[in-house]
Amino acid sequence: LEEFDTHDPKENNALLPYIRKRSKIIEIVAARDIVFALSQSGVCAAFSRVTNKRICFLNGSPDEVVRSLFYNKNNDSLITVSVYGSENFSALRCKTTRIEYIRRGTPDAGFPLFETESLKWPGFVEFDDVNGKVLTYSAQDSTYKVFDLKNYTLLYSISDKNVQEIKISPGIMLLIYTRTSSSIPLKILNIEDGTVLKFFNHLLHRNKKVDFIEQFNEKLLVKQDGENLQILDVRNFQLTEVSSTEFMTPSAFIFLYELQLFLTFRNRSVAVWNFRGELVTSFEDHLLWHPDCNTNNIYITSDQDLIISYCKADSTDSFSEENGKIWYPWSVRLA
Repeated sequence: LEEFDTHDPKENNALLPYIRKRSKIIEIVAARDIVFALSQSGVCAAFSRVTNKRICFLNGSPDEVVRSLFYNKNNDSLITVSVYGSENFSALRCKTTRIEYIRRGTPDAGFPLFETESLKWPGFVEFDDVNGKVLTYSAQDSTYKVFDLKNYTLLYSISDKNVQEIKISPGIMLLIYTRTSSSIPLKILNIEDGTVLKFFNHLLHRNKKVDFIEQFNEKLLVKQDGENLQILDVRNFQLTEVSSTEFMTPSAFIFLYELQLFLTFRNRSVAVWNFRGELVTSFEDHLLWHPDCNTNNIYITSDQDLIISYCKADSTDSFSEENGKIWYPWSVRLA
């Protein structure tokens, strides 16, 4: 068991005061023999699992605040998404650095990505590991672009001001358009080349807010406020409904592609559903530590046969120092 620390007053002295202060870790990424840790203040450090020592910091300039990390297994590199004080922290900047350069302690050998894109808020960049794609959105000209994650070449663009959201699923993309009072236009594209596979209008209950629309292969999940969950097979438009008393709007989803199931998180509870609208199981011993669950608090193995979650302990395990024993009010659970 080793302890790594991203905070180093000597090394961090060149950074801006806001970045220098100690803050909690919000993201950990493991890539081969290197562990990357990102702090809330935007400091990113790389640690060697061989020597158990820090290799380097990935902040390339004093005003760089790293916002997120992505390990690109296609070319064994780390992508950092950052904002800079010189730009009033308003634009996302991406950089890729090969793991071998980081291992040598030369993170400045990396190079910037998507320099031609204007990624100012509400613009974004999204990395799709399943399909090996990158999706960017430039709010300046309402343009989405899809890049190849292997070599970062541009594959195609989507310029449409009526597109409100894009959902990515294995092999396809779902374009969600501006809704009318009684329906919402939806378009399904082949993610490889952007060709249109289907375009249709899904009927809605009037004057009811749409809680979510999610795409899982050929299944479309639609939920409106106070209404039943709808599971639509877009191949034949067969519709399955789940009562709103049985299925309440979750705060997050995780799709289990191998098992054709999906996890839902609501408050501190976890449940597993199939696409016939049936509750497969609920983890009664899994009371999640964070009430507003973020999927980063859940780890699922690549075979999708093991779930590791950060949970509240049983009531008998509450914090106590009686009789010289210390019990902590949290636990790690496996399922």
